[in-house]
Amino acid sequence: MFNSMNYVYEVYKERSFSKAAANLYISQPSLSAAVKKVEEKIGAPIFDRSVSPIKLTDCGRHYIKAVEEIMDIQNQFETYMTDMNELKTGQIAIGGSNLFASYILPPIITRFTKKYPLVKVHLIEDNTPQLIDQLFHGSLDLVIDNSSFPDAIYQHHLYTKETLLLAVPKAFPSNKMSSGFRLTIEDILADRHLKEETPCVPLENFKKEPFIFLRSGNDTRSRADKICQAQSFSPNIILKLDQQVTAFNVCCYGMGITFVSDSLLKHMPNERDCFYYKVHGSHTGRNIYFYHKQTKYVTRAMEEFLKVAREQSEELMQIQNNS
Repeated sequence: MFNSMNYVYEVYKERSFSKAAANLYISQPSLSAAVKKVEEKIGAPIFDRSVSPIKLTDCGRHYIKAVEEIMDIQNQFETYMTDMNELKTGQIAIGGSNLFASYILPPIITRFTKKYPLVKVHLIEDNTPQLIDQLFHGSLDLVIDNSSFPDAIYQHHLYTKETLLLAVPKAFPSNKMSSGFRLTIEDILADRHLKEETPCVPLENFKKEPFIFLRSGNDTRSRADKICQAQSFSPNIILKLDQQVTAFNVCCYGMGITFVSDSLLKHMPNERDCFYYKVHGSHTGRNIYFYHKQTKYVTRAMEEFLKVAREQSEELMQIQNNS
């Protein structure tokens, strides 16, 4: 019924089939046939052809009103799409665990919203399994995580790399026998733990100390288990938690030793009541990625958010290299 509405509307504007046909670059017979087909579909004439110039019938007036409403909706949508592509409107939903939602994402989001203030950013904090579920079902556009998501389902974009270290309360006796391996927060900020000449502490030094681990299913827990297994070390685990930030805070209060990422330490560098140690093993290093579903349409907002995240990461690396 409205497939040929542009033809009908042009005749309405010109009040002439010949002028409308010239404007549309088609023959007058073809235009007349197209309009006639619309009238047959409606079941009533749109134009009164018995007068000159032609005029609308009562049915025609209602048809033209409907056409103008359709055109208005089309124009609104085209304006919206232009604004969205130019990031003058729109929204983006980002997910991350407590660590990323608290320390990694805020500076990226701040940078993004300063650049694109009209794009609304939703930040969702949850555990990794829940974030994966939300990403899979489309309620999240991007998730930042240090776990590996299936490549067959998710596209990944590298944000940065991180390394697991051992955090030990300063009051623990094992620090004395491990003094030659000890690192301070200043050493971590200067990436001394990444240098080959920095020695790795034997886990055996801490066999009498209590440990705080994350619960099974967490990537940090999986890596901690493998690091300990590689040294035939059985930690005395007294507490299991869900979040790395919580485990580190409990460690700082002197309750036990825990594995912590240098990313966390660099984003909360205030002096803590802990010493840090480099540990041996291929499982200490991992990547932090932004993920989105392979089949999801990547919006301009998503593209620009990833670009801003890369800029943020590169600047942080530059600062660390110059320190």
